[in-house]
Amino acid sequence: MQPFSGVGMEFFPLGVLPDQSGVVLHEAGYLARNDWWNFPNTLSPFWRLYYNSRPGHKVIFHDAEYDLESGHIMLIPDHQLFNAVGKSPVPHWWMTFQVARRLHPMQRIPIRLRPRPVERRLLRQLRGYFTGVGRGNREGVLHTSLALLHLLLVRPEIQWQTNRPPDSLHRALQRIQSEYAQALSVPELARTAGLSVRGFAKTFKQLEGVTPGRFLSQVRVRESACLLVNTRLSVEQIAAQTGFPNRHYFSRVFKRVTRESPGLFRAKHGGDAPGGA
Repeated sequence: MQPFSGVGMEFFPLGVLPDQSGVVLHEAGYLARNDWWNFPNTLSPFWRLYYNSRPGHKVIFHDAEYDLESGHIMLIPDHQLFNAVGKSPVPHWWMTFQVARRLHPMQRIPIRLRPRPVERRLLRQLRGYFTGVGRGNREGVLHTSLALLHLLLVRPEIQWQTNRPPDSLHRALQRIQSEYAQALSVPELARTAGLSVRGFAKTFKQLEGVTPGRFLSQVRVRESACLLVNTRLSVEQIAAQTGFPNRHYFSRVFKRVTRESPGLFRAKHGGDAPGGA
């Protein structure tokens, strides 16, 4: 399932890793009169935020129903099955996003948080940035949405798993995050971790779910996606700055991760620079 509704403001596609903040925003949207919100059997690989300033819509899980109303911001983690139901014309905010951390098994789902004054102010700011369906101040929507998510995700009502990678692997992860533009090899990363190549690859895959090479590619794609949207650098320049040997290999890897070419990604997600692929 794609993380885009077609009526919100789109940012980064599924498959792009969160940065060191731990969050990647896929889409944010606001509709002043959302009068049709019926999506049965929704099961998605990304998180969702919902907020309505007036009652009229609800989310149904297998064991309970929850109204969307002004007293709560609702967060639904990834891989949760639910039904979205609503026909009343109500103001409706939503976001789809990824979180690097995993929830504690005892965390109650959905997560319903009473909005604090600062969070209500951010919601009002988001409303003001939208000038139409999926249109508006893109930079304002991006940064305000991320500010809201960061405030919500550190709320004490949310229980997270506390497991962190062993120090040996953590050193390698930090190196990938900071030196992704360099020619990093798996043997070199294994030496950073103080492990054999085989032991490093096995431990990395167990903890991160992907191979070291795949993880490095995803980090490079994440950083290149930011440059495509926010700069006028050419595709060749972006490839060189993010560790790819040439634009052709960059385009192939970028499309494999995001399902879009760099040129299409730039055109769809707000960049206006030359040099499409």
